Amino acid sequence: QVELVEFGGGLVQAGGSLRLSCTASGRTLSNYPMGWFRQVPGKEREFVAGMDRSGGDTYYVDFVKGRFTISRDNAKIAVYLEMNNLKPEDTAVYYCAAAYIQPRRWDRYAMAYWGKGTLVTVSS
Repeated sequence: QVELVEFGGGLVQAGGSLRLSCTASGRTLSNYPMGWFRQVPGKEREFVAGMDRSGGDTYYVDFVKGRFTISRDNAKIAVYLEMNNLKPEDTAVYYCAAAYIQPRRWDRYAMAYWGKGTLVTVSS
């Protein structure tokens, strides 16, 4: 069992930046492809960004390309989501997730472990 915990959510003005962090109680995340998802009330949880085990390959949904960056730390005990030029439509609960194997398709069904989420609110 992998217990993921997200940090870094909060309130920010449009155009601002936030960095989300995800850890697994000090456990290495190097064995898992990692992803960030988000969800707003009444909508399905959607993929935002993903990274393979090595950190060499990254994947983004079109509406965050050029604004968001997923990364790992060198010790591979944390995964980050750097979010720049935030927009009000980025307001959501953001979830960190880990997969057993490299997803063929980055969607919520591919992920095995989830954090409880952190709320990001972008004001206009």
